[in-house]
Amino acid sequence: MTASPYHRSLVLTAWVAGAFCLLLCGVMIFEHFAAATNDPWKSPQLLTLKEELAAEPKNGDLPMEIRLLDQKFREKFRRRLALDKTGGWLLLGGMVVLVLAAGKAAALTKATPFPGPKTDAAEQATKLALRARAGLVVVAVLVAGALAIVTLDNTSVLPTNDAGWQKLTGKESVEAAPVEAPPALAEFQTNWPRFRGWDGSGVSTQTNTGTNLLWQSPIPLPGHGSPVVWGDHVFISGGTEAKREVYCYHATDGKLLWQRAVENVPGSPPKTQGVPEDTTYAAPTVATDGRRAYAFFANGDLAALNFDGSIAWTKYLGPLKNSYGFATSLAIWGTNLLFQLDQGESAGEGSKLISFQAATGRVVWERSRPVPASWATPVVGMASGKTQIITLANPWVIAYTVGDGQELWRAQLLEGEVVPSPVLAGDLVVLFNPSSKMFALRTDGAGDVTQTGVAWTHDENVPDITSPVSSGPLVFTVTSIGTVTCCQTSDGKKVWDKNLDTETQASPGIAGDRLFILGTGGTLVQLAAGREFREIGRCQIPDKFFASPAFVGGQIFLRGMTNLYCLGPAAVPKQP
Repeated sequence: MTASPYHRSLVLTAWVAGAFCLLLCGVMIFEHFAAATNDPWKSPQLLTLKEELAAEPKNGDLPMEIRLLDQKFREKFRRRLALDKTGGWLLLGGMVVLVLAAGKAAALTKATPFPGPKTDAAEQATKLALRARAGLVVVAVLVAGALAIVTLDNTSVLPTNDAGWQKLTGKESVEAAPVEAPPALAEFQTNWPRFRGWDGSGVSTQTNTGTNLLWQSPIPLPGHGSPVVWGDHVFISGGTEAKREVYCYHATDGKLLWQRAVENVPGSPPKTQGVPEDTTYAAPTVATDGRRAYAFFANGDLAALNFDGSIAWTKYLGPLKNSYGFATSLAIWGTNLLFQLDQGESAGEGSKLISFQAATGRVVWERSRPVPASWATPVVGMASGKTQIITLANPWVIAYTVGDGQELWRAQLLEGEVVPSPVLAGDLVVLFNPSSKMFALRTDGAGDVTQTGVAWTHDENVPDITSPVSSGPLVFTVTSIGTVTCCQTSDGKKVWDKNLDTETQASPGIAGDRLFILGTGGTLVQLAAGREFREIGRCQIPDKFFASPAFVGGQIFLRGMTNLYCLGPAAVPKQP
């Protein structure tokens, strides 16, 4: 018998769907085998260039060549990850269409007997044509549905309310915790309680800072988190795929007081998700409020530890969607533990700003963020008459209130992978669009201030990893190849710049009237934090450094890959 138009359309649809699935499989298989050469952490070309740079540290062309090649590989790797996700859903949709169309066509083939002449042939032909069109509409709807699933597959892995958090941690009801008074502001300012100091500025008012080695102590597990200091306690974290730990050292002699593994966290899977070796599981810096130390790890575990090393509370916030690992650090303000949890390849994949009650881990508030993954840590402080949490992630700079997380203002200024953190300089916030432009934003706006909030811009020697630091009248920056630039805070005009010939990933810091820059290879450079370039001195420490320094009580605490170091003024000899 002659095939009907409906039957022919189903057969054609099945062939098209089959060809689509075969083509998509071929592309995904090709990309899979090509992935080894696109891996940004194992590229033979990058490794060769890094070896050449180690042999020729003064070759000024190599760092830029490494950076451009690294960026190229990262873009390829990101595209492959997107193809894996999107291609999987499209393949599923194509298979569904193939099975449905082929099955229906096969059923029609079995349709019985050759019919006799019919007087209503024209009417039947019209009905068959309508059915064929309807079949094509169904196929289009199925394909559109598969695409919609890909688009809408962005639901957050985090609960949306406090009840959900309690269920996640296995505690359906929690007794009201006693109100805990926050430490005095002076205590926060005297200590170094979070990444880059009490307000995230990298500035200490201490004087008489020395660079003599007072002690060093081994670190059991690797990590890039910076040291934090409260009184005579120094905290850092370390981790591998098998174990995550928090360490407490004595600030006076470097003795390891305790080490505590963070394990058996409710909801945390036994097998951890992998992270790049360069990032480590302990890239976020610990925070402390003088009562507890708070640590977050790249597998999604958040823990609060008492000063005696016992666990106060734990939570699981993962799994995290971040191709390069998680590096954003915790911030502490009063009784609030603040956490910028940005993730995903695009906006809407679960990025949030969360405020926890530090004493209990209870979620006080949380706000969804219209951004993908970032690696910057928020700065918190008083600006334009109110306390603001200022966050960075592509493409938005967004400020929130501390009390309830309401948005104050936002500016669309950022692109790419946002690593450097912002700093407050009076009523301005200074930040980088990495490797492109430095901005100063006024902090007194409301709503979208993209067109009205920019006070000035600067486009020379803009870092891609390190954060800026400000003495008040001046802003200092340092690039990955060691170029230091000094600009005026008021208008962004360059005052001076100088290449120190030292690769740098740690952010600069100011103690008193001195600017400290820590090179990756262990060179600590001391400059005058003024309008004229003046190098005061250098010292060399035999270790690798990626973490930023902490300044407390005339001492400098440095976290290397193998040891924790304390530098300070020369010890005064005891009298006989």
